[in-house]
Amino acid sequence: MTSARLAPFPEDWTRALAVVAHPDDLEYGAASAIARWTSEGREIAYLLATRGEAGIDGMDPVETAKVRAEEERTSAARVGVDTVEFLDGHRDGVIEYGLPLRRDLAAAFRRHRPEVVVSVNHRDTWPGGWLNMADHRNVGQAILDAARDAGNRWVFTELLDDGLEPWSGVHRVALNASPEPMHAVDVTGFLDRGIASLAEHRAYLAGLGDGDTDPDAQLCGAAEAAGERFGVEHAVEFEVVQL
Repeated sequence: MTSARLAPFPEDWTRALAVVAHPDDLEYGAASAIARWTSEGREIAYLLATRGEAGIDGMDPVETAKVRAEEERTSAARVGVDTVEFLDGHRDGVIEYGLPLRRDLAAAFRRHRPEVVVSVNHRDTWPGGWLNMADHRNVGQAILDAARDAGNRWVFTELLDDGLEPWSGVHRVALNASPEPMHAVDVTGFLDRGIASLAEHRAYLAGLGDGDTDPDAQLCGAAEAAGERFGVEHAVEFEVVQL
């Protein structure tokens, strides 16, 4: 269900970590908000659970991983993000929720020490009822759990041996493209940067082969609809989980 009344996204933070399963996940909406935030001087880094190696039919996964990782780095730069990291040990298409993923994310939260974690919809369906894929659901749930794990020194105690002290400063997780949005970010004047960010995923978009290859068409309608609900020209919606 889409809310008719959206609250402004809280602004009481300076540092965020954006965590998603694949290259391109952030670019279908959240990147426009990230462009605004970096322009305000907020610190944002990206963490990808995979390199998207299973994302292009007909291209060898090893080559796909290289191509898509580079596309993500270029895409991130378009919205003012310089730090892009990738986890190892999690395979595109078959990411498993479990302790290894929670541990890797908790370690990242301790290293980056974000106040906000940005991700995408972790629920069973997208707005409109379309099935969400397992990678998004599993990474999203692991993010929520790992944000709490990161603050407990008696969970994943081996992280202490790596010099990673507990971090309990993640105050909220912001999930874009949720069927239950409650907050929005005014991205008027920043949508073009979000579109340019998505356009950098050239190999991935070319490989879709289903007509969904126009970044303008992909982003403008959703931003305009969210903007109408929020009372601005363009907006990006988020479900927010408080911690």
